[in-house]
Formats: sequence, structure tokens, C-alpha cells
Amino acid sequence: MISAIRWSRRGLLAGTAIVTAGGTAAAKVDRLADGVVILIDSNEPYVMGHAISYSANLAKHFADKGARLLIEVVANGKGIDVFRADKTPLVEPLATLRQSLPNLTYSMCASSKAIAEAREQVSIPLISGAGLVPFGIGRVVDLQLRGWAYIHA
Repeated sequence: MISAIRWSRRGLLAGTAIVTAGGTAAAKVDRLADGVVILIDSNEPYVMGHAISYSANLAKHFADKGARLLIEVVANGKGIDVFRADKTPLVEPLATLRQSLPNLTYSMCASSKAIAEAREQVSIPLISGAGLVPFGIGRVVDLQLRGWAYIHA
């Protein structure tokens, strides 16, 4: 069973809590989420940029509270452009962010990569620091089942 994820004034919460507009919990909160997975499935530059800024903002938010948060950005479908060395408009920001956040992982869907390579008849290079996962959406679900919060960019 996948935990319900809610955002409150205290951060990301996993469990059965329902947070009202006033910020009060209507049910017991089990724990803070172990990590956050951010899915990018669009090649729109503003969407890719938002996902990257979410990573930085979340890391800062939790660091300010003295907590270490694991963050994984997963690129799937058209979103793989974010980690393509030949297409991404974000080479510098991605490299800088990755250097400043040791708990940040970049993952590209290998299936989406293979489909794009067959369609474009090219070998797709990845940016430094990006890795492959067999199926992007499968990776998102795996992390959710382990208690991670999910954000769709």
C-alpha cells in the first residue's frame, strides 16, 4: 500500500494524516518521508527548471531544520532531455546543484532513452552524474513503496 503524502507547515508527511487548510492534522502522522522523488516527463525548459529548483529548495528547507533529505530526480519520456548532454539547457545548473547536494541523484529511464535513440538514430549521451534506471515510472513507484514522497514537475 502506498502511503498518503501531504504537505504541512512542518514539511512532507507520510502516513494517514490529513492536513486541514488551517494546518491542523486530522489523524495521526506516522513519520517524515525518507526522501523525495521528482518526476520530469516534459521537455519544456520551464518544467525542467522547476524540477531542479524544487530539488534545491527542498534540500535547503530540510537542512534549515537540521534534517538530511534524499532527493532523486527521475526523467521519463520526453523529460529525458533534461539529462541529455546534447539537448539540456541546464548543464551548468545541474552540475552545480549536484556538487552542492551530495544526497541528490539524477536518473534517466533506459527504456525512454532506447526509444529516443531508435527514433533519432543516434546514441544519446548523458550529462555527468546521471545514471540509468530500467523504467522511470517503475523507479518512482519503487521509491514511493519505500516511503518516499512524490512530486510531479
